[in-house]
Amino acid sequence: MPNISSRPYSPADADRLAAAGLHPVLARVYAARGIADVRQLEHELGALLPLSSLKNAAGMAALLADAVAAGKRLLVVADYDSDGATACAVAVRALREFGASVDYLVPNRFEYGYGLTPEIVCLAAEQKPDILLTVDNGISSVAGVEEAHRRGMEVLVTDHHLPGDELPAAASIVNPNQPGCAFPSKNLAGVGVIFYVMLALRAELRERGAFGAKPEPNLARLLDLVALGTVADVVRLDDNNRILVQQGLKRIRSGRACPGINALLRVAGRKAEKASTYDLGFVVGPRLNAAGRLDDMALGIECLLADNDEHAFAIAQQLDTLNRERREIEAGMQDQALAALERVEVSESYALSLYDPDWHQGVIGILASRLKDKYHRPVIAFARGNEGELKGSGRSIGGLHLRDALDRVAKREPHLLQKFGGHAFAAGLTIREAHFDEFSAIFEEIARSLLSPGDLERVIENDGSLGAAEMNLDLARALAAQVWGQGFPQPAFHETFTVENQRVVGEKHLRLRLGKAGRVFDGILFFHHEPLPERISAVYRLDVNEYNGSQSLQLMIEYWESV
Repeated sequence: MPNISSRPYSPADADRLAAAGLHPVLARVYAARGIADVRQLEHELGALLPLSSLKNAAGMAALLADAVAAGKRLLVVADYDSDGATACAVAVRALREFGASVDYLVPNRFEYGYGLTPEIVCLAAEQKPDILLTVDNGISSVAGVEEAHRRGMEVLVTDHHLPGDELPAAASIVNPNQPGCAFPSKNLAGVGVIFYVMLALRAELRERGAFGAKPEPNLARLLDLVALGTVADVVRLDDNNRILVQQGLKRIRSGRACPGINALLRVAGRKAEKASTYDLGFVVGPRLNAAGRLDDMALGIECLLADNDEHAFAIAQQLDTLNRERREIEAGMQDQALAALERVEVSESYALSLYDPDWHQGVIGILASRLKDKYHRPVIAFARGNEGELKGSGRSIGGLHLRDALDRVAKREPHLLQKFGGHAFAAGLTIREAHFDEFSAIFEEIARSLLSPGDLERVIENDGSLGAAEMNLDLARALAAQVWGQGFPQPAFHETFTVENQRVVGEKHLRLRLGKAGRVFDGILFFHHEPLPERISAVYRLDVNEYNGSQSLQLMIEYWESV
């Protein structure tokens, strides 16, 4: 049974925030997320961290300005997920506004793998570019940069992934996580990094008088893309990222998003004026990702680059179809994985490594994420790659930094990992099929050395209890208006309720009437149709329920147990 735990917070910070005018519950919620000063909640662009502290941003901007002036051909080399697609769209849109000759290339993940590999450089060379500009990849592409130099191409790397022991010999590298970078936020997504580089390029062109009497390009128009990539890549929403996301959502809600994002919301039946981080992460992002998972991410990028509503919607419909296909494949793979795990004593394992020759390479990351959530263990799922190879995608829990754990595997058994990279909570790797059992055993040993039994217990964090008077529609609206996400979780609360009434709706959900302190609240428990006991302890969220044009308070039950 999960451990229900209230998030600790500083009462002094909460009092300070409340004194600054915040609702007392919001003040407590923010204090529990590390907010000590109301200035950390500023969402205006002027509050963004200055680009001057982002190592090499000004230098790369100068190189790009030289390239624009000389009419050199630029080729953006993108990654094949939502972050890579949005980063590519930001780079291409901005560079074209700056007058650059630019195109893009997004390699098919199944043929070329990840990053600027020598094979991808050969493919890029067919377009005869002078400069390769990577977005959301390249920090580990030592061999790829060497190949580009051999073919007479300059390379500029923008990335946010953790670097390895050796950096590529690129003309310039912008990555907040590279050695010597003093940029305070290490959580920029790839799209955030290239957005900052484009800000630096505009400043450089301004300094050179490149705009003359013409108005400068308004890079704020790209913030819808920045917000989408930031949320979809599940990077931590620190103070700086929250500004980027808030400003992007503001554009989307006011009808100023690019046609592609509007189209993706439309095919999903979502209203742009009510867009939230949920829509970016669980509605738009998966449809965009489906292109890279099952087909070609160029389709997703074309959607984001479309300037015509009709064209964008036609592509969005294709992406929606791919996403439905992805769900079907994922469901089948999950059933297979759960069946396989029935033969394993999961409680004795500290990590799970799974492989099935029929699994689809494009969906193993989602499978690993689902199983990680279900079993609260680090999970790596493998599918067949090139001949004799397995491609793995991993997801981890707090307590085990996945990329560092893989680094330990590589140093302990150098023959096992052909390549790897990633973050604390997500990583990718390639091994030989013949080494699967050996890798599984070594990864389990390393997980045991890094995790305690307590780390394997699922903890449901919440923001404590609310008074019955605090459980109201105004607070629900105030919470819904904020930006929540990775590292800045949406508030949930914990109470004991009496179940006054319950009925099944939609054949698989429970509509509830819940009693507390003499009041009765509407509630909903999704994907559960068995009757609840008379008293429950529940973790829930305050939700604004809209029906027939009116709004009411609804409690969304996330977890319950009998009292």
